[in-house]
Amino acid sequence: MHRLEVVLRRLVGWLFALLFFRPWRASRRALLSTAKRVVLVRIDARVGEALLTTPLVAALEKTHEVHLVVHPKCARVLEGLPGVAGLHVFERAWLWNPFSPQRRALMALCEGAVVVNAASWVEYSGTPSLVARVLGAGGCVVGPPLGPARLLADVTVPPRADTRREVDQRLHYLSPLVPAPTGAMRFRTPRATPSVEALVAQHPSFAVVNPGGRLGERRVPTPVFSRVTRHLTAKGVTPVVTWGPGEEALAREVLDDGQGVLAPPTSLDELAFLMSRARVVVCNNTGPMHLSVAVGAKTVALFWRMPTEQWGHPFAPHAMVELTNEPNVEAMVARVVAALE
Repeated sequence: MHRLEVVLRRLVGWLFALLFFRPWRASRRALLSTAKRVVLVRIDARVGEALLTTPLVAALEKTHEVHLVVHPKCARVLEGLPGVAGLHVFERAWLWNPFSPQRRALMALCEGAVVVNAASWVEYSGTPSLVARVLGAGGCVVGPPLGPARLLADVTVPPRADTRREVDQRLHYLSPLVPAPTGAMRFRTPRATPSVEALVAQHPSFAVVNPGGRLGERRVPTPVFSRVTRHLTAKGVTPVVTWGPGEEALAREVLDDGQGVLAPPTSLDELAFLMSRARVVVCNNTGPMHLSVAVGAKTVALFWRMPTEQWGHPFAPHAMVELTNEPNVEAMVARVVAALE
C-alpha cells in the first residue's frame, strides 16, 4: 500500500509539474544577481528540520532581505530568529485557493524575489516544490532537480558530491546566489522562566540528558542513558533528565536505574535555556540534538540506526557517537564515556 501511495503521489506530482512548466522562464535567472529579497520555503513539521534551515538565513542576512515560509508547527521554532525579515505560515487551504488573501500577499512578496525550495536534497517532495512555484510566479524559483521538481524550478541545484551532511547540502541551494555560502545553525536568545531558572540555581554544575526522540526505533537503549547519568554524577555533575510530550515515563525509567533529577515539563525555550547553561548535553539524534548545537551547548549526540555523516555536527566542541554496530550496552556506554571525557 505504501509503494502504491508513493507511485500515485509521484504521478500527481508530474501532472502538476507539466501544468506549471514554463520553459521560457529561463530568463528569470537574471534575478539571481539583482534580487535583494530571498524567500525560503521549508514546510516540514519537524523541529530539527526547521533548525537545519537557519544556516541559510545566516548565509544571506548581510546581503539579502530574508523571509521564511514554514509549517504552522515550526513557526514557534523560528520566531524571533536573527536575520529574518518575515516569518510566514504555510496553510494548505490557500495553496488551492487563488483568491486567498494570504496567498496573494505572499505572491506579491515574492514578486521579483528569489524563492528557494529548501526541501530534501535526497527525496522528491511534492508540496514544497509546488508551493515555491506558485509563490514564485513573479520571481525566480531555485530548487533540487528531483523528479517533477525539476520542471517547477527555474534554476536547479544538484547535490554536492563531496558530502552528505545536511547543513552543507542545504546551504548549497544558495550557491547560485552566494559564492561558497556558509552559515551555522542558530536559535533566538532562549526565554527563561522561574521554574528553569530555579533548577539552574539549585544545580550549579549540571548536564542535560535527553533520552527521547520522535522515532522510538532510533533511540539508543534506555540503560545506556541510565549508566551515563551515573558516570556524570560520579564526576560531580548533576544529570537533569529532560523529556518531551509523551516521554515522561521514559525519563523516569532512565532515573530508576540511574542518578539525577527529573526536569519539569519544558517548552522549547525552556529546554534551550537549560541546554545553553549545561556543562554538556547528551541526547539521541533528534530535534533536541539540533537545538543543543544551535544554542552553542557542548553536545554528545548518540546515533542509532541513522547516518551520522548526514545528520551529525562533527566539529568542536561536539561529539557525534555512532553506536549502531556496538555489540552491547557496555560497549555503548564505554564509547559515550570516552566522548564525555
